[in-house]
Amino acid sequence: MNIVYKNMTRMALDAAYNNSLAVADSAELMAGFDRESAVMRSVPSARIGLRYGPAERNLIDYFPADGPGPCPLLVFIHGGYWQMRSKENFSFLARGLLAQGMHVALVGYTLAPDASLTQIVDEIRASIRWLGDHAEEFGGDPQNMVLAGWSAGGHLTAMCMDEPGVVGGLAISGIYDLEPVRLSYLNDKLGLTPEDVTLLSPQLLPLIPRPLIIAYGESELPELQAQSKALFARRVAAGAPCQMIALPALNHFTILPELARNEGALAQAAKQLSLKK
Repeated sequence: MNIVYKNMTRMALDAAYNNSLAVADSAELMAGFDRESAVMRSVPSARIGLRYGPAERNLIDYFPADGPGPCPLLVFIHGGYWQMRSKENFSFLARGLLAQGMHVALVGYTLAPDASLTQIVDEIRASIRWLGDHAEEFGGDPQNMVLAGWSAGGHLTAMCMDEPGVVGGLAISGIYDLEPVRLSYLNDKLGLTPEDVTLLSPQLLPLIPRPLIIAYGESELPELQAQSKALFARRVAAGAPCQMIALPALNHFTILPELARNEGALAQAAKQLSLKK
């Protein structure tokens, strides 16, 4: 038996990070999110496909809240293990945040293997800087940006919180230590090296001293929960501003409506971060 990580074989490690396999109705849930997102993108005030860079997916969908600005801006980074899904799958998340009086920008990025993870991080940074330069045109406050991301987007949130204008981050069901990713099926497209793990793992990098809320569902895969708990423990030990939200009975997919609903725990958390400016 060939152990590759934490007493797990490659087969066990693959299963430990396969969220779609772990949630039997994940395809149906994503289809529902797509339907809701299509409705959201049809709102007349939506600004769809704002270009921030030269690559095909370097686009931003911007949803302004009603009322006078400048309003806090939530920048959402989608998940999909850096190699699938798109911003269009998650437009529905803007609904609850708009009700909070926050503008919402969903950013796209090039997927692996067409881009390395280093390049993906660079693209996310470029999108945040573009919003810093242009959000004011839409009524957003470029000095009050909250980063939020789910799954791989949680990782990218934790990586990019030091960008100018970012006041805090909401990392949902994220990956913060890339070593198990490097050793699993996920690396077939990512091509991570040991050096990449060192340079691109928030758990191993100097901590960014801005408020970070780490959220996960208590029905998620144990490895996903462990990733969140480990980063939280490290930040607490170092005195870095941090909060943990563990949501009972929610899995990797059912946690997302908590951001889409005005009264959802994650929508409320995002608003809380914007008030700490």
